[in-house]
Amino acid sequence: MISKKTNKQERGLKRILSFIYQDNFKYGLILGLLAPILGFISYKTSVASPLTMKETFQWLKLNPNQITVFISVSLVANAVLFTLFINGHRDKTAKGIFIVTLIYAAIAMSFKFA
Repeated sequence: MISKKTNKQERGLKRILSFIYQDNFKYGLILGLLAPILGFISYKTSVASPLTMKETFQWLKLNPNQITVFISVSLVANAVLFTLFINGHRDKTAKGIFIVTLIYAAIAMSFKFA
């Protein structure tokens, strides 16, 4: 016999997963905005730079050609999310992620050619 506690835990887990894997355009936009920020932070920490975040931004002001490198690496997080949502047949969310990725890419290109 299945206990009521286990059943409640399963329902709670399903509710959390349904929120994470919802198919919503606005949700895709939000994920598309947040993922590159998390990608930037993970890239910054993986490089094991002795600079703080404030010093990193100051360094980027002095070396604007490196901004495109940071943006490009950050967009890898969006590519991963886009792939996950497309393969999961959640096309509305993937569309939102893709649109934000295009905006980030346009910003990176504007830095590149400015």
